[in-house]
Amino acid sequence: MLIDTHCHLDFPEFDPDRPEVLKRAAEAGVKYVINIGSSLQGSINSVKLAESYPNIFAVVGCHPHDSQDFSGQDLETLRSLAKSEKVVAIGEIGLDYYRNLSPQEDQKKIFVSFLRLARELNLPVVIHSREAREDTLRIMQEENVKEAIIHCFGGDEIFLNACIDRGYLVSFTCNVTYKKAQSVRDAVKAAPLEIICLETDAPYLSPEGNRGKRNEPSFVSALAQEIARIKSLSVQEIAAATTQNAINFFGLKTVS
Repeated sequence: MLIDTHCHLDFPEFDPDRPEVLKRAAEAGVKYVINIGSSLQGSINSVKLAESYPNIFAVVGCHPHDSQDFSGQDLETLRSLAKSEKVVAIGEIGLDYYRNLSPQEDQKKIFVSFLRLARELNLPVVIHSREAREDTLRIMQEENVKEAIIHCFGGDEIFLNACIDRGYLVSFTCNVTYKKAQSVRDAVKAAPLEIICLETDAPYLSPEGNRGKRNEPSFVSALAQEIARIKSLSVQEIAAATTQNAINFFGLKTVS
């Protein structure tokens, strides 16, 4: 059994064949899909999608790219959305200093607001951090974040060790299969199995051999195979551990 802990099935790329995509995922052993909201409308769509399929759960939040346009009323809307029993975390939230599509001060302000909302609602957080390790960790420490998963992990040893020390999870995507992604494979090898989750970030980051095409949750099986190779473990061991990590983190046992 596998779990895709981060994808965007609400995106228009899946409008033509969403049921078929989910069927292929099930055939590949993907039991649950965690659909991530990356904007206010995306969060609304994510909850609707999760309420339409028993094996999909939703995460609501706003990508740091959109921080400058996010309002107090938007936060109230997300607070209301998060009351759905199918919502299992707040995210995708964080900081992105690589593209800087929103001013950094706006990003940090909204990030803090989301972390406080998650604490208020007793929900874990799904973190986006790109070229912003120091501020991400500092703000999370100041806000006393206990339960977090660092999405699409590609950080260095310092970032990884900080996550380990704080008890955070890290999720890896299909980019571990890319020929030039040795630094990501090094992180996979160094990360303890008990903190690893699997994700596709679909429709992005298709595995090697499918690059340039739409990614989808069924490809999490290829990711599991590559991580098994890197860590010299069986695919079954990777599947069992990462699935249990995801179930514990998102509280899937408690969701009806």
